[in-house]
Amino acid sequence: MLVIRMQRTGRKGHAQFRVVVQDSRRTPSSGRIVAALGHYNPHTKEAVINKEKALFYLEHGAQPSDRVARLLKAQGVKLPSWVKLTADKKRDIRNVEKLRKNQPKEEAPVETQTVSEEVGQEAPAEVADSSKE
Repeated sequence: MLVIRMQRTGRKGHAQFRVVVQDSRRTPSSGRIVAALGHYNPHTKEAVINKEKALFYLEHGAQPSDRVARLLKAQGVKLPSWVKLTADKKRDIRNVEKLRKNQPKEEAPVETQTVSEEVGQEAPAEVADSSKE
């Protein structure tokens, strides 16, 4: 069975993907592809896909991955009725009260005499008292 999936390329930390048609028993990194349909850059959200080739393989039974199905739909490729798109997940923020925007505003500290200055002035007096005894 043929699948339409993304094959990772690019350097570490800066992924780019090829959209390829491949035998489902092969790993995406094997390099053995049936056809290359285009490419996708997730950093700029740029996708270039050959729509005619993609439609040809879809009509002949190639199964698109979830992400590729979304890309194809965004590019305007008419997906067959048997291709099911997964619904977007509802994302919740776990600890809303910990967000920086929900923290109380801190005011600038008022300048006062610091503790070290107070101790510095009293220390010689105590030493002087203990030497008198």
